[in-house]
Amino acid sequence: MTIYGSMPGMGTPELPVPDGLVLRPFRGVRFAVEDPAKVTSPPYDLISDADVDALLHLHPNNVVRLILPRTPRPDSAHTTPATQPLPDTAAPSPATHALPAEDAFPAVDELPPETRYAEARDTLQAWLHAGILVPDERPALYVYEQHGPHFLQRGLIGDVALTDPGQHVILPHEDVMPGPIADRLALMSTTQANLEPIFLLYDGAGGPTTRLVEEVATRRRPLVSATTEDGVTHRLWAITDTSEIATINADLRDRQALIADGHHRYATYRVLQRQERLAHPPTESSPTPSDTAPRGEASGNAVPASAVLSSSAARPGDAGTNPTPAHSSPADGSHQPPSTTLVAPWDFGLALLVDSTAYPPDLKAIHRVIPGLPLAKAAAQASQSWRVQEFGTLAEGLAAFEHSPDPAFLLADEAGAYLITDPDPVQLAHAMPADHSDRWNSLNTSILSEFILPKVWGMRDDEQAVRIVHHDVEAAAKLATSTNGTAVILKPLATEDVLAVAAGGERVPRKSTSFGPKPRTGLVLRTFAIN
Repeated sequence: MTIYGSMPGMGTPELPVPDGLVLRPFRGVRFAVEDPAKVTSPPYDLISDADVDALLHLHPNNVVRLILPRTPRPDSAHTTPATQPLPDTAAPSPATHALPAEDAFPAVDELPPETRYAEARDTLQAWLHAGILVPDERPALYVYEQHGPHFLQRGLIGDVALTDPGQHVILPHEDVMPGPIADRLALMSTTQANLEPIFLLYDGAGGPTTRLVEEVATRRRPLVSATTEDGVTHRLWAITDTSEIATINADLRDRQALIADGHHRYATYRVLQRQERLAHPPTESSPTPSDTAPRGEASGNAVPASAVLSSSAARPGDAGTNPTPAHSSPADGSHQPPSTTLVAPWDFGLALLVDSTAYPPDLKAIHRVIPGLPLAKAAAQASQSWRVQEFGTLAEGLAAFEHSPDPAFLLADEAGAYLITDPDPVQLAHAMPADHSDRWNSLNTSILSEFILPKVWGMRDDEQAVRIVHHDVEAAAKLATSTNGTAVILKPLATEDVLAVAAGGERVPRKSTSFGPKPRTGLVLRTFAIN
């Protein structure tokens, strides 16, 4: 039995324990519109208020209404009913189609969560009743392809069985914050749905799952083909054959998956699982639609999801436990099959699983901006422990930075840049925590958070003191200039370093990674009532 720790206030529901990495088929819910691209969106945490407006101008039934709902003001006469689809030709204008005026929506944060997510629940139900959203007839695993000008990624979307990190099956590499979990929990529990997949990576080693994904994507007709405004084509296929699904799960069982994107959503899945099991304990009469997660040999014999889940009445969450994976054998070499436990929809979460050996991810850096720390002052303080080189332009600094040995950072604003390299080894060693691995201590984000920020500049690495800019060097430099501050430009981490840190049970510092390409939201949804 897997031993779990406690989670204060959450009680002790009996939780099923997956027998390895399990990907269950589900009845996907998909938009029935002429151009599916216009009802999709980026992941919720990459969408600004301006992006919401742009997405709603593309189509009033855009999935952003569900993942980031905004309720029109009651006195606004410029609203379009949520169930009224618009033509899928050109992007409609507000004047032509009476979309909400620019000030018809309050800012998202002005509405209490219960109001926003009740709106999302009602919109979801209205779209299902109106036929704007339609569930597929059969449970499936979905092959998902993203093809852009310079990349190709393929993977599988399905219901991943939830595991405790101590099982070393699904590996987080970042810590999570309570605020985003509370926000997504309110959305998922109110809508009773998973509206966008998390992004998982695994080493498929060219196995049968990877070969099947390739065969499906190259030889079968897709259910969906949509090209979004960024030039990326998204295609979706359904695998419904029980023997193929069994082959996939037999191959996945003993593998590990890294959470590339969606740490807060995965943590929310697990909190929701405990919350719903406390409120609605599964019984013999409980409906378990799609209780057909295959596990077994490649012979094609599909078995219920409960056959790959053992039960645990202990509680996930405490640190300090190192449980044995559910699929391992006892020390005496005997094999004890897991006990059968009824499973419910919230024992799984929507996920995209990608073989990182077949499709290496695009791992980008996340830069920092320190408002109120002028560039010249930042460089002068860094010179006490680093070698500092000044450059007259940002472009010159970036060219030198690209070829500099690690660890290295570029301090910049729009007017110039300083390259810092070759830290004093004694000061660096003294600053890095002894209770972390050498690999963790060598990460540039670790050196920044443990040495440069607190020791060189005397500040904490938190959201108040340090601003975050994804990928865009010019945007970081511009923000530094406008705040009389300093942009800290970083190189992206190596995927193998992130995997090694996660496999060792450690977490990289906050905002260390940005894996891509991220799955598009809205191509396939999952509701608990249907699954």
